[in-house]
Amino acid sequence: MKNLPFLAMLSGALMMVANPVLASPFGNWQPLPSRGPFSQLDGAVLSGTAGTLSGQRRLEAGTDVSTPFLDWWNGKTMLGGYGNFGFDTRRLLADRGVVMQGFYQGAFFGVLDSEKGSRGFWDQQLTFGPEIHLGKLLDNKSLDGVFAFGLFRYRDSAQSSNPNNFVEAQSMFNPSNWQSGTQFRVLAFGVEAGTAGNLPIKDQVVVRGGWLQPQKDFIDQPLSKLFLNNAVNSAKGVGGNIPFSSSFSTWGGVLRIALHETVYVKNGLYMSFPQATASTNHGLAYQGFGPDTSRNGLFYIGETGWTPTFTESKLPGKYAFGGYFFGTPADLTTTWNGSSEPGQYGFYFQGDQMLYREPSVPGAVSTAGNAVVDGKTLASPVSMEKPKLSQQGLSTFNLLTMAPGYARANNFPFYFQSGLVYTGFLPTRDQDLTMASIGYGAYQGGVTNPSKSYTAVIELGYRYQINGWAYAQPFFQYFARPNGTPEVANAAVLGLLTGLVF
Repeated sequence: MKNLPFLAMLSGALMMVANPVLASPFGNWQPLPSRGPFSQLDGAVLSGTAGTLSGQRRLEAGTDVSTPFLDWWNGKTMLGGYGNFGFDTRRLLADRGVVMQGFYQGAFFGVLDSEKGSRGFWDQQLTFGPEIHLGKLLDNKSLDGVFAFGLFRYRDSAQSSNPNNFVEAQSMFNPSNWQSGTQFRVLAFGVEAGTAGNLPIKDQVVVRGGWLQPQKDFIDQPLSKLFLNNAVNSAKGVGGNIPFSSSFSTWGGVLRIALHETVYVKNGLYMSFPQATASTNHGLAYQGFGPDTSRNGLFYIGETGWTPTFTESKLPGKYAFGGYFFGTPADLTTTWNGSSEPGQYGFYFQGDQMLYREPSVPGAVSTAGNAVVDGKTLASPVSMEKPKLSQQGLSTFNLLTMAPGYARANNFPFYFQSGLVYTGFLPTRDQDLTMASIGYGAYQGGVTNPSKSYTAVIELGYRYQINGWAYAQPFFQYFARPNGTPEVANAAVLGLLTGLVF
C-alpha cells in the first residue's frame, strides 16, 4: 500500500505522455556532449537509446519494418508509433513544436557486504517534462530557436528504497544518486532563446533563464549518467563541497557564446540558498523565498570548452576548464589568513574523448540478394555508397576538481573520476554498452575527528538494450573507505537497473 501514491502518479504521467506528445529533440545524443542547445532530459535519452553516435538503432538484415508492432517495438519511445489516436496525436503535436518525453528507472541494490551486513533495496524514479518550440507552434520564423521547457520528477522516499544509510558512505559517495530531493519535485522551468541559423555559427548565442539546474548546464558528461553511484553520476567532486546535484534547482540564467564551431564560453549566475536539496524543499516549496532570506547569496560558474574531432574516423571530443564561486554570508567561512570572507570557490578540468571507432564499410549485397549489416561481413560485391560512420567504439570521460583546502567548508579539496564505455563490444550486440568507472575523493585534512583520508568507488556495468526504448543493466559497485576512515567496513553492491522511455 505504500506504493499507491507512486503508482497513481506513474499512471497519471503515462496517460499524459500517451496523448499530445512526442520525443524529438531528446531522442539523439552523442557519446560526448553535443554542441547544440543542452537538453533538460539527458537522463531520458540515456534511459532508452542505444548509446550510439546518432541515437538511432540499426535493425538486423532483412527485418520487416512495415508492421505496426515492429514500428512500435523498435521505436524510440514506448508510447510512440502509428495507427492509434494517442500515438498519431503525439506525432502531429510534435510536428507543431509541442514535445514531451518521460522516463522511468528502477534499480535493485543488493548490498553483498557492508558495515551493517547485507540487504536488498529497490529504488526508483520517474521524470517527465515538456519542451515547446515557439517558432513551430506559432508558425513564426522569427521565433526559431526559442522554446519553453519544464521538468518534473518523483523519487521514492521509503526507507526500503535507500541503500545509502545501510552502507554508511559519505553522502557524495552514496551507492544510489536518487536519494536526494525525494518525493515530487519541480526540477526546472523557463525559456531558452538562441540565434539558430541567423549568425555565422549555428546557435552562436544562446540565453536561458528561469528555475534551473546548474548541474545540467555545466560539467556536462552524458556518459557519466550511465552509472548509479552519486559521485560519478551527479556530485562529481563539486557536490561534496557545495550544492551541485540534479536535485539542486534555483533561479538563474545562463549565457553561452560560440567563438568558433569548436570553441565556446558559458557563464551562469544563480541564487544560492541553504538546504537546497532537502526532501522538505520539494515541489513549489522554494526555501530561497522563505521567512529567513538572510542566508541567501549568489552562485557563479563559468566554463570554456573545445569540442574537436580527430583523425579520419572523426572521433569527437570535449575539453573544458571551469570555475565557480558559491556565495555564503560573512563569518561562516574563514580564509587562510583568519579573516572572514564569504563564499567557496573551486576549479575543474574535463577531458572526454572517443578513442576508437570500429571500421565503417558501405552496405554489401550477398549473392542471394539479402542485405548484410555494415561492417559485419566479408561478402562481396561492396556497394559504392559513401560509408557511414560506425556507431560502435570506445569512449572515455575524465574529470578533475580542486577546491582550496583552507576553506574548512570544502570537504573535498581534490577529486577525480574516469570512465570507459564501449558501444557494441560483443558480436551481434551493436547497441549494448560495456562500462567501467572510478571515482576518488581526498578529504580536507585535520577537520574531522578521527581524520578522514579518502573514499574511492569502482562501478562496472553492462547495458543490455532490449529494444528501442527499454534496457536492463546489471552492475557492480565497490566502495573503499566509504566514510573516509577504516572504522567503517568496505562495501560491495551487486544490482540491476531497468529503464523505460515513454
